[in-house]
Amino acid sequence: MTSAHLAERTATTYPREGVDLPAWPVAGLLLLYPVWWALGLGVLIFPILAVPMTVLLIRGAARGRPVRMPPGFAWWLLFLVVVVISIGALGADPAGTVPERASARIVGVAFRLVQYLSLTVLLIYAGNLTERELPRRRLVGLLGWLFVVTVAGGLLGVFAGHFAFTSPVELALPAGIRNKGFVQSMVHPYAAQIMDVVGETRPRPAAPWGYTNTWGNNFCLLAGFFVVATRRHRLFAAICLVIALIPVVESLNRGLWIGLGVSVLYVALRSGRIALLLGVLAASALLVLVILVSPLGSTVTARLDNGKSDGVRSFLVGRALDGVLHSPVIGYGSTRTTIGGRNSIAVGESSACERCGNFTVGGNGQLWQLLYAHGLTGTVAYLGFFAQGLWRFRRDRSPAGIAASCAIVASFAATLWYNALVTPLAFLFLAYALLWRNTSAEGDPT
Repeated sequence: MTSAHLAERTATTYPREGVDLPAWPVAGLLLLYPVWWALGLGVLIFPILAVPMTVLLIRGAARGRPVRMPPGFAWWLLFLVVVVISIGALGADPAGTVPERASARIVGVAFRLVQYLSLTVLLIYAGNLTERELPRRRLVGLLGWLFVVTVAGGLLGVFAGHFAFTSPVELALPAGIRNKGFVQSMVHPYAAQIMDVVGETRPRPAAPWGYTNTWGNNFCLLAGFFVVATRRHRLFAAICLVIALIPVVESLNRGLWIGLGVSVLYVALRSGRIALLLGVLAASALLVLVILVSPLGSTVTARLDNGKSDGVRSFLVGRALDGVLHSPVIGYGSTRTTIGGRNSIAVGESSACERCGNFTVGGNGQLWQLLYAHGLTGTVAYLGFFAQGLWRFRRDRSPAGIAASCAIVASFAATLWYNALVTPLAFLFLAYALLWRNTSAEGDPT
């Protein structure tokens, strides 16, 4: 071990006396997330808790505890710089999009920038906590707990899809603000999104993450941590995973189904054992067969036969790629709204059809949003940060390390159809923090 590695390990495991970082900002965020959701804070809790995290990091640095940055952090800093620079392109109105003033777009840009900065603070804070302050096993357990919360929210969405209530934060907002759809998704707790996907209107699980797609994304990202956290409670884990099949199928979320397949295949390949790989593939095939012959099978078949969103996604991908051609370096600073729909510019939103036309370019996947809003520079920097992390931590074969790297791999596939802000990126950063901490602390985190 080099002297530099020894110094890093000493700084990570044994900070100077009197300058400990408390674990409550991270532990409280994760453990109490259902409470934050019920209060109407939801994703707003991230910038709120980023404030004490920042203060505690600065106070610790002033008292002699250095603040370490995650490996490859220059990639992420470059991304943040591009996000700021691309604000200068907000006034541009690309062909085929609704003309607006830059000032009308700044609210969405400010929200994303604040969240990116808040989650950056979360990454740095979680990575600087020592094993004594927040054991890695506990962090894995907290992420596993949120998987259970996700399953519970999914079941609520399936069996009580119209469940919703007015939160305290929502009550405190002026009517003109709280009635906006975007604000509602943050402060108005509801169990499911009611949508017509397979020829009939039905609830699709969303609680406590606001959107069905976010629910599916988080389910996939957190599943590995749940499996690791419950290795000593296999019966409970098996029961929970079997029950989880109900909201997974009923969500009609093809992206989630693909993501789970990618995750299972990655873990099997990462094990390096052919027998295990074949066993996993056989078990997966058996699971698919069981689902198809069960009552859930008709739901899967109906979803595969109804690809209503495919045309919209193709239309938006084309618009995003057009945007890259016209502003390849820094993009347009934010998303844009299309004029009309994919078939006619005359199609638009109305009181009778709120989802008709006027689609959001960059709203159909993180990759397309990055390309359109922040150009090739921002896209390469964003993806480069996680890609170099995967390569740097490739030798980490601990259970938590494999679960964390699996989350990052699954997220790459998800960029094609899911947006990452806010909670999915938060869990990706916590996965990265686990990999980072595994390199400078001894022992199996589980």
